Amino acid sequence: MVSLQHLIKVAVALDQSGGSTPKALKAYGINESDYNNDEQMYDLVHAMRSRIITSPVFTSDRIIGAILFENTLDREIEGKPTSQYLWEEKGIVPFLKVDKGLEDKANGVQLMKPMPELNQLLAKAKTKDVFGTKMRSVIWEANEQGIRDVVAQQILFAQQIINAGLVPIIEPQVSIDSPEKAQAEIILNRELMSQLDQFAP
Repeated sequence: MVSLQHLIKVAVALDQSGGSTPKALKAYGINESDYNNDEQMYDLVHAMRSRIITSPVFTSDRIIGAILFENTLDREIEGKPTSQYLWEEKGIVPFLKVDKGLEDKANGVQLMKPMPELNQLLAKAKTKDVFGTKMRSVIWEANEQGIRDVVAQQILFAQQIINAGLVPIIEPQVSIDSPEKAQAEIILNRELMSQLDQFAP
């Protein structure tokens, strides 16, 4: 009999950006006093990610995909671009985080910041055998207009990503700390179904 444990596969998030990288390194045992600038910080976090990815237990037996930060996409593991190493050596599907962070809260949500260079980033991802993308918005309140705007923005960028030949993961995330979480999720589900019905990829 096959156990449930052997049926479950996960996607691994290795996409900490500039703002969240110090926290990830600190959890790994590296403090901000251990590096002097962003380049050293990114070198350290790539070494950390490389150690994780090359580990013999980091395999497609349990992991279906890995989400990468653009800086990681531009680096190599054992002489291969990180995304190609994931697929060719590990059989793990590479995804790319494309959002540039969040706007300030308005209408109970945080939309994604503009992505004026998205087409160039998608073209680069295609050359490195990236399969798809991930982008995150955050919902804090059960605000119908705000949630409608979040879904519309996610779908707008999803269309652009599909047109570039990649598969988008949309992530309109209801915060676990929202006091209106249950109601916000009801509105989100309704808006997703409504706007996806009109989506023409």
